[in-house]
Amino acid sequence: MRVLVAGASGLIGTPLVERLRARGDEVVRLVRREVRERDEIRWDATTLDPSVLDGVDAVVGLSGASVGRIPWTPAYRRTLLESRVHPTRALAEAIVAAKRAPAVFVSGSAIGIYGNRPGETLDESSPTGEGFFPELVRAWEAASAIAAGTTRVVNPRSSVVIARGGGMLPIRLLTGVGLGAGFGRGEQFWPWISQVDEVSALIHLIGSKLTGPVILAGPVPATSDEVTEAFARVMHRPHLLRVPSFAVKVLGEAGSRLLLDDAHVLPAKLTADGFNWAQPTIIDAVQAI
Repeated sequence: MRVLVAGASGLIGTPLVERLRARGDEVVRLVRREVRERDEIRWDATTLDPSVLDGVDAVVGLSGASVGRIPWTPAYRRTLLESRVHPTRALAEAIVAAKRAPAVFVSGSAIGIYGNRPGETLDESSPTGEGFFPELVRAWEAASAIAAGTTRVVNPRSSVVIARGGGMLPIRLLTGVGLGAGFGRGEQFWPWISQVDEVSALIHLIGSKLTGPVILAGPVPATSDEVTEAFARVMHRPHLLRVPSFAVKVLGEAGSRLLLDDAHVLPAKLTADGFNWAQPTIIDAVQAI
């Protein structure tokens, strides 16, 4: 296949490009800097010439500023929104205007669309939540829906990715120096997925017939304590500290949303579609990195 990828240099985009190439696909990468390689096309992330899609079979959109950067000031909230919505809308509009639309648009999304939902079990059929994070993700998905009448649009609602970098980096580093800690009560569910399975799931979605939201999460849910304790166990370090909720809230809304929110999600669509996880438990995922 010929696959166009926006956000190809990120935590997920980089291994995705490698895996696509390894299986024999041709990858075209959209970049915002000067072009350095033959497979790159420069764009401004707000508009895209539809001719770029000539011969493209699939489009994958992974653009977006990191939610892990804190605090979420009013200016950075705009950055979080615009860095997702503008590139997604540009890709969707180019797909609609293309002479021959690609067969699928895999457009990034996030589990944050559910918000804080203690006591509930959530899947793709569950209603979305309220607040800044859910509103952000709803706008992100709505931008991709522009192309829904032209091609198959699928929105992978990604969980926190267990990788050497990204959102888990601070926990890995703190645990490594003996400062492994729980956050709040520790009983809140943290949706997670290994980096390997995140990439595999995206490739699965390119070739599947699934449409709309698809939860990307490990099949065995884990609480906050289970995640942080997994790092301590695998790294042979103590897990003796606890950061109380009031201390987390000093970080502002970002701290509360990222560390204290509770979302017990199940990847119902992926499971029903026959996806096989390489690292189905949090211990598997942490051991892998």
